[in-house]
Amino acid sequence: MKIAVIRLNRRGILGRQVTSPKTWHRVFGPSALLINISEICPSRSKAEGGGRRVRRTTKMGESKTVHSALVTYTSVISLLTLCPPFVILLWYTMVHADGSVLQTFEYLKQHGLQGLKDILPAPSPIAWKLIACFGAFEAILQLALPGKRVEGPISPNGNIPVYKANGLQAYAVTLVTYLSLWWFGIFNPAIVYDHLGEIYSALVMGSLVFCLFLYLKGHVAPSSSDSGSSGNFIIDFYWGMELYPRIGKHFDIKVFTNCRFGMMSWAVLAVTYCIKQYEMNGQVSDSMLVNTVLMLVYITKFFWWEAGYWCTMDIAHDRAGFYICWGCLVWVPSIYTSPGMYLVNHPVSLGTQLAVFILMSGLLCIYINYDCDRQRQEFRRTNGKCLIWGKAPSKYEMNGQVSDSMLVNTVLMLVYITKFFWWEAGYWCTMDIAHDRGSWILYLLGMLGMGSINLYFPWDIVASYRTEKGETKTSLLLTSGWWGVSRHFHYVPEILAAFFWTVPALFNHFLPYFYVLFLTILLFDRAKRDDDRCASKYGKYWKMYCNKVPYRVIPGIY
Repeated sequence: MKIAVIRLNRRGILGRQVTSPKTWHRVFGPSALLINISEICPSRSKAEGGGRRVRRTTKMGESKTVHSALVTYTSVISLLTLCPPFVILLWYTMVHADGSVLQTFEYLKQHGLQGLKDILPAPSPIAWKLIACFGAFEAILQLALPGKRVEGPISPNGNIPVYKANGLQAYAVTLVTYLSLWWFGIFNPAIVYDHLGEIYSALVMGSLVFCLFLYLKGHVAPSSSDSGSSGNFIIDFYWGMELYPRIGKHFDIKVFTNCRFGMMSWAVLAVTYCIKQYEMNGQVSDSMLVNTVLMLVYITKFFWWEAGYWCTMDIAHDRAGFYICWGCLVWVPSIYTSPGMYLVNHPVSLGTQLAVFILMSGLLCIYINYDCDRQRQEFRRTNGKCLIWGKAPSKYEMNGQVSDSMLVNTVLMLVYITKFFWWEAGYWCTMDIAHDRGSWILYLLGMLGMGSINLYFPWDIVASYRTEKGETKTSLLLTSGWWGVSRHFHYVPEILAAFFWTVPALFNHFLPYFYVLFLTILLFDRAKRDDDRCASKYGKYWKMYCNKVPYRVIPGIY
């Protein structure tokens, strides 16, 4: 299969051409699709603006992440064309079709294309105003609120993004402001629910235009050298052009779309559904309370850990295009909130015992998910010198050997400490023991502590790899605690948490569980993409690590 070799922009991605699948996936991420240009542009096609010619390599080895042009365009175009109308159909089914997919299907079957047109609401002025006010408010909070300076992971091109960690403050201000506007009668959140279809339509259209802006910005004014083009508009529009797009120096676009608009709108809509049900029925059902509490606790956990999110694949590897930005601007506030949307018109009385059981189970899953991320973050922050489940972390030498510098350091320290205990009787006659009061206890404990530390840490994880600039870097990989159960075990409690805030809807209809199904597919795919990226980064050493932690997500199964 022929792989495209394209000079990606005037400077080229990372200053050179992409000449192999391995290089491509380091630049665009393992999920990026390599295009068989020979099928799209049979001969010397102008696959890039300005008439640059496309060169083709010789046949290379097959790769699981290398797809034909047919597969590439079928999947990408399907998502681009089907996701926008699906958002509206889901809203219509939840709100106007009793949550029944069959009822919506029968309506469309009976009325045909005209029925679909009747379902699709046109964006209204009030919808645009609500979106604009919310977006502007969150943008102001992102820029104005104080926060700790946080550095993200180094990019493939050697850039280190800098963020201001004020998400938790923005989250608190947003919810307090929203509830205060309702409490004092200034604004009724039920208006948001009443115009939800129009809001989703406006988001669908406005976000598509925004993604086009990101595409043009990536061509005309990229914010960093971590940017470039595949030479094809559809792929660039879908996957994005820039890794860290910014407006000015301080306004990070991906932080805004992913965190401050997407995740924040999830919280606001969860509260909105609760208030709407209260206005309709004069009370909030226990099923809605369980759903809302679990969602808000999860979102609170997210903003508490926001700086850690900036090190994940969404921010550090996936570029800003339709896949990430449209998804966070539209998919999150519609699909992720759908269980609560369903419960507004379908209150369920769970009873105290069942409600408490579901609530506690969901809270436990959220805590485990948080604890997984906490363990990894603490392990990295302390360079492995921490306790995991009350014990020193189990670590794995990715190089398969101990460096000579570490051997020299360790041997000399152990020889010195051995000499000390060999001569210990003489030490008791020194000033430390014979004159200084009580210090012998502290000194002896200190020597023992130093010995134990140096006996342990020579076997730290030393995951060695090379950057695009040819520099040698090292990483620590954790094989203890939750991270010894499976390589991506933190996805298991996240999926279960989503199930527990959906299950209050019971099982009369399938559609409320679409989010759980979608999340499962998304996270399993992300686990594979992350494994592919690490395999490309560490090579044979990643296989050694996988032998240590053999299961990808579900221990004993997958």
